[in-house]
Amino acid sequence: MNAPKSGLEILYEDNHCLAVLKPARMLVAGDQTGDRNLLDLAKEYLKEKYQKPGNVFLGLVHRLDRPVSGIVLFARTSKGASRLSEQFRNRSITKRYLALVEGIPAKTKGTCRSWLLKDEKANLVRIVPKGSAGAKEATLTWKLIERGKSRSILGVELESGRSHQIRVQLSEMGHPICGDVKYGSKTRTRGAIALHAAELVFEHPTTREVIRLTSSEPVVWRKLLDERA
Repeated sequence: MNAPKSGLEILYEDNHCLAVLKPARMLVAGDQTGDRNLLDLAKEYLKEKYQKPGNVFLGLVHRLDRPVSGIVLFARTSKGASRLSEQFRNRSITKRYLALVEGIPAKTKGTCRSWLLKDEKANLVRIVPKGSAGAKEATLTWKLIERGKSRSILGVELESGRSHQIRVQLSEMGHPICGDVKYGSKTRTRGAIALHAAELVFEHPTTREVIRLTSSEPVVWRKLLDERA
């Protein structure tokens, strides 16, 4: 779809759902920084399009980290918010990501399974021994999509949805996400990391139709893939 005046790229819209493309470096929702965020932009878009007076309801049902790009789904009704939130909680929604990583894996596919513990003060996740206090089990599967000169693109599917999960588990594999200095990347990308929420499959909250949304990786990845690190 074409971008409205707000600058948002709308991927899907009906009376109950709104899916938009989040640029890297943008917050999904407001925080203490006061920076512009996706939720406010989406509300402005709806207010402008439908000439709505007062506040516009838009339910936040999931998030992406600020440095990450990709598909974000909002609910336009309270019923939609409740039912979509439940799907995210019970993990019936399929989430697939693309990651541009440093190095090229020796295998073409694999599974990462580990226990993660988040340090809230440092906003950092560590892999810890199984059964460690406060740790949560995390599993993802990955496959090699494309090889570059010294980097590669992986397709990643989450079986669990832990904070920073893809970032820390790919780093533990020896293939940190490009730009993710926090987890060992040596590539500088000005506040973005090369992780993109590329596919979201969910059941529509009222019609029960299965909706599949997709988005290609950012074009800026191509230069990083083609150059030698």
